[in-house]
Amino acid sequence: MYPRIGAHKTVDDFRGHLRSLGLSLPMDERPLSAVEGSPLAAPYDVGGRIIGNRWCVHPMEGWDGERDGRPSELTVRRWQHFGESGCKLIWGGEAFAVRADGRANPRQLFSHRENLQPMRALLAVLRNAHQAAFGRTDDLLVGLQLTHSGRFCKPNQNDRFESRVAYHHPILDHRVGISPGDDSRVFTDDELRRLVDDYVAAARLAADAGFEFVDVKACHGYLLHEFLSAYTRPGPYGGDLDGRTRLLREIIAAIRLACPALAIGVRLSVFDRPPYCPDPEKTSGRKKGPGVPESVNGNYPRAFGAKADDPFAMDLSEPVLLIQRLRDEFGVRLFNVSAGSPYYNPHIQRPAFYPPSDGYQPPEDPLIGCVRQIEAVRIVKAAAPDVAIVGTSYSYFQEYLPHVAQGVVRDGWADFVGIGRLVLSDWTLPAKVLAGEDYTSAKKICRTFSDCTTAPRNGLVSGCYPLDDFYKGRPEAEQLKVVKAGKDAEAVNSR
Repeated sequence: MYPRIGAHKTVDDFRGHLRSLGLSLPMDERPLSAVEGSPLAAPYDVGGRIIGNRWCVHPMEGWDGERDGRPSELTVRRWQHFGESGCKLIWGGEAFAVRADGRANPRQLFSHRENLQPMRALLAVLRNAHQAAFGRTDDLLVGLQLTHSGRFCKPNQNDRFESRVAYHHPILDHRVGISPGDDSRVFTDDELRRLVDDYVAAARLAADAGFEFVDVKACHGYLLHEFLSAYTRPGPYGGDLDGRTRLLREIIAAIRLACPALAIGVRLSVFDRPPYCPDPEKTSGRKKGPGVPESVNGNYPRAFGAKADDPFAMDLSEPVLLIQRLRDEFGVRLFNVSAGSPYYNPHIQRPAFYPPSDGYQPPEDPLIGCVRQIEAVRIVKAAAPDVAIVGTSYSYFQEYLPHVAQGVVRDGWADFVGIGRLVLSDWTLPAKVLAGEDYTSAKKICRTFSDCTTAPRNGLVSGCYPLDDFYKGRPEAEQLKVVKAGKDAEAVNSR
């Protein structure tokens, strides 16, 4: 097993661990407060809009909305915490499906006109919480992430995929129950043109609700990300880079035309790898082995951001060209850089010490995955220095997150540091760091237990069950224990 981050008692110890892995990162000796001139406290100008600091909240998918797609009390609580976090960039806030059948779970928020007032109220909760905590919101930028879950749609039942895909994939089709040759799940060109209209309608709703930008989500194996690897799809939406990016570009162009005052961002998985599974030779009962690539006679469909002759090697030439093209043709100035997918290679996308229930033991020290993503962001930022880049994969650094974040921003490797899982356990950490306060004594730093993923994978709401007292006391906490003991969540929920 790999060393836990908490076992390193000093910055030098942590640096030594990185060196033992052949890794290095910019890392400051101690986090600075805003008064001391912390790089994380510096404002950032995006097209004349000033964002007050360099902390960002990643979009969430809480599995906690109402069945009709409206925010619930649990959703409102999360958004209040986003406002209290001290982050001045709220990237998407929520993974908001552009239509009901594009949801990844039955309780995901989705776009329909009856949701306008609830979404307006949800945004007001965030803004009011931020105003109460920090005295101003004129330097706060809040967007809404627009998504279609594609292959991973589960709009009606937690245990039933209703996938719509860009192309047939020999491994992933099997995982979601698509039979070989079943073309009914593949989007037709005409259906894609109608899907563009759904994105425009969702963007209009976001603008009417008061959001200042929308994120056209193209990451983590969802539909627009999958299209980026549609090398084998015939027709105008596949093949070469122009074809594989056509849907994304058409959506952005249509939103730009319909909502000219609305800024647009893109969260993008800039590299990917083949799907992984637990090593069957090292799996025994409920104890899963480390992740290994799942093979189809040694042949893999080419992944976006990977070399044509080596699916495990990054090649960021196409992702860089895409970012530059979106900047030059559509004026996109906000990019949130991620990688891989939580569904088929979570150690690439979201390094963790403890795997979720549908995952596998980490096949590498999770720090390797963190540094891999940070290096990718550095490359992208160097190739597009005039756009705002949010970096990902910081929660695993735990106590040393502020040290690394401060160094990365200071050295210009990224413009913003994004946090996701951490916000569920200690949503005020950014504010405490900038205030020069002790951010470790409350013992709420995310330890990547992955319960926030295991719960929704089994039909329960997402939250930090180990560290947030609110979730510790909910009925779902007991249900989650049963699930982790190897029993079925649906049976628990039916009691």
